[in-house]
Amino acid sequence: MSRWLIVAMVLTVLAAAGALLVYYGAYEHLRPEVAVHWDWSFQPDQTVPRADALPYLLLFPAVMAGIILLAVLLPWISPRQFGVEPFRRVWDYIMALVVILFGYLFVVQLMSNLEGGPELGRLFLAGLFLFFALIGNVLGKVQRNFWMGVRTPWTLASEAVWVRTHRHAAWLWVATGLVGAVMVLVGVPFLIAFALLMVSALWPVPYSLIIYKRLQREGRV
Repeated sequence: MSRWLIVAMVLTVLAAAGALLVYYGAYEHLRPEVAVHWDWSFQPDQTVPRADALPYLLLFPAVMAGIILLAVLLPWISPRQFGVEPFRRVWDYIMALVVILFGYLFVVQLMSNLEGGPELGRLFLAGLFLFFALIGNVLGKVQRNFWMGVRTPWTLASEAVWVRTHRHAAWLWVATGLVGAVMVLVGVPFLIAFALLMVSALWPVPYSLIIYKRLQREGRV
């Protein structure tokens, strides 16, 4: 098992322990009504009494454990020609980043549910942007597979389209992640920041089609 998956496992255990510690050790510091769901503007739209909050506090650690399980299981069930072994270190790193993201979101959620805790929205979005930047930094090293990366009919059909799409997405996500995190922290409206995030995340899909059609006209696919 790689060091990144070990890091992910340790963080998952710490998250679960943190949820139990807060619930049983700092119960009186939780808000009387614990937020468990938020609307598009990150305002709580569903709460539960803090006496019933433990299952919700353990939800993020459970998701983190599920991601670790997928990190181990998906390479095993992958077809040989689309296996992840050629880039296994990058695979483990990205899966660990996903676990770290959920761990970060768990901490933000937990802090926002404590009396006097910070506002959820900006910390949440800033973390997502930084996650995109970190993913983009290694995205160009992800090779063709069925589970990770920009998986469209055109990238899976052509190695050249896969490579060009991921190189393009890599610099786009790094730039968007860094710029977006700064935008959120300096007070840019949530809707503008979220729109930037969605455009950056989805743009590689039509880009892969454009590249495929261009190479097709040139007789290279």
